[in-house]
Amino acid sequence: MNALILLLIAAVVLVCGYVFYGGWLAKQWGIDDSNITPAHTMEDGVDYVPAKPYVVIGHHFSSIAGAGPINGPIQAAIFGWVPVVLWVLIGGIFIGAMHDFGALFASLRHKGQTLAAVVEKNIDPMAKKLFCVFAFLTLILVVAAFASIVAGTFNAYSVNAATGEVVENLANERTAMISVLFIIAAIIWGVVTRGRQISGPVNVACAIAVIIIIVAIGYNFPILKMGTTTWMYIIGLYILVASVAPVWILLQPRDYLSSYLLYGMILLAVIGIGGATIFGNTSFENMPAFTAFDTTALYPDAKVLSGRGFLFPALFVTIACGAISGFHSLVASGTTSKQLDKESHAKPIAYGGMLLECLLAIISLCAVAYVWNGVTAGQFATPTQIFAGGLSAMLGVIPGLGSIAGEAGSIAYSLLILAVSAFCLTSLDTATRIGRMMFQEMFMSADETPETVAGWKKVICNPYVATVITVFLGVALGMTGYSYIWPLFGAANQLLAALALLAVCSFLGNIGRNNKMFYVPMIFMLIVTLTSLVITMKAKIALITTPGALAALTTPVWATYVQLLLAIVLFVLAIVLAVRACKHIFGKKQQAAA
Repeated sequence: MNALILLLIAAVVLVCGYVFYGGWLAKQWGIDDSNITPAHTMEDGVDYVPAKPYVVIGHHFSSIAGAGPINGPIQAAIFGWVPVVLWVLIGGIFIGAMHDFGALFASLRHKGQTLAAVVEKNIDPMAKKLFCVFAFLTLILVVAAFASIVAGTFNAYSVNAATGEVVENLANERTAMISVLFIIAAIIWGVVTRGRQISGPVNVACAIAVIIIIVAIGYNFPILKMGTTTWMYIIGLYILVASVAPVWILLQPRDYLSSYLLYGMILLAVIGIGGATIFGNTSFENMPAFTAFDTTALYPDAKVLSGRGFLFPALFVTIACGAISGFHSLVASGTTSKQLDKESHAKPIAYGGMLLECLLAIISLCAVAYVWNGVTAGQFATPTQIFAGGLSAMLGVIPGLGSIAGEAGSIAYSLLILAVSAFCLTSLDTATRIGRMMFQEMFMSADETPETVAGWKKVICNPYVATVITVFLGVALGMTGYSYIWPLFGAANQLLAALALLAVCSFLGNIGRNNKMFYVPMIFMLIVTLTSLVITMKAKIALITTPGALAALTTPVWATYVQLLLAIVLFVLAIVLAVRACKHIFGKKQQAAA
């Protein structure tokens, strides 16, 4: 298969999915602009702030993407390109995009509140409390991981593998400088444009000009030279402020500006794939269409690909954001729903935003296919390096671009690394803001606010207190050992998606709308996550009960016990919530029939 042909086919399929299936869902659910959105009815200048659709899509797409649509498909490539393509397209159109769209729509009809409120009002209060605990712990892990990833991409120092000498990492210094300039520019942009009516074309032109200036300055004057630990503290302070600041002063403008960098990355990738197809060879001749159902022993030298296991459920857990991700439902219901100007904007922003992420997943697959031999030989340490290395190598094939693409320190490579870092940074402070909300909702009912609760709850539900707790736990975990429990994130994230599908399905049933399209997706995602957790529990129990097995591990012994405990907790939680939701969904139908 040729990469350009694959990309074009995928784009056509995704557009058809948006037009036909997305349009059908909007009609079935009753999307109606006569319903005033919470951004207007509850506008408070902090979290509830209506914005233009091109601003909200910038926030939403930047926040949901993270590194997921890049890392997931690249790691899942161990199964071959055909399984990855099929799941990204089928799963994205019929499950992932519907999941995001449904979560946003449900939140719009619940005063812009998070899915926790949707669960409380459409299932029961106990299910809501369990959902809050689970979602908050997942968000803490997201904050820990993304803070660590961003600090790593900002780290100015690295160790030369051959000599052991500490050297400066120029690409990271440039990434850090440009990212900091983005934040400063966003604040200025938010203040200058606040309350002003600026036409769309002028807004876009100014945004692109600002991005070019920022990238040029940051690329040529990388003066921020700090290590990972220092950056972790700075990032912690940043998200502490960003998650409580009014969205118009930082979140909206920063995500809006960053989104053009991300669109530029996609455009750069398309140019690379197209150019390499014309002037070189982008066929998937080296990367197999399908490898094996059990990939445990495949490609031992390729650490990026190793440890995937059986195709089911590993493929569906690994690809994650490229097809469906539970984190998206938290973003849709946590921040995006509070900024939506019209109800009809939900389809292009949520459903369309997810399909754009699917396209990015296909681009990531093209990148790993182009450098497949190097990947299997262990020449790349991370999926991000594969993504940037593969696409910059494609650009290097185009006549006249060879001098600026292909080398690790090239402009193309640096810009691609910067774009990935921007994904993670925007997801980071969005996750922190939602984590704060989820922590507050653990102690409040859907009809209460931080101002109306009394006693100790008033203290614990204070936005600043909740934010400090969220940031402290996230950054502390990021600096100590999140990587030891990160292997469970995939299953936890997909379990969150299954629970979101259950919640939206229940809500649609309650308002008398067609919810049958959720039956198969929610059951399938539950089976995927429960199977994954069972495999994890079985593996950890085998390690614990096998003499000498724990002593041979390179990771701490306690990590195995923690992973086993968390897997059991997640499994039980999934069963309890699924039973409660299904009783409500299917029990009501039986009562109605009787």
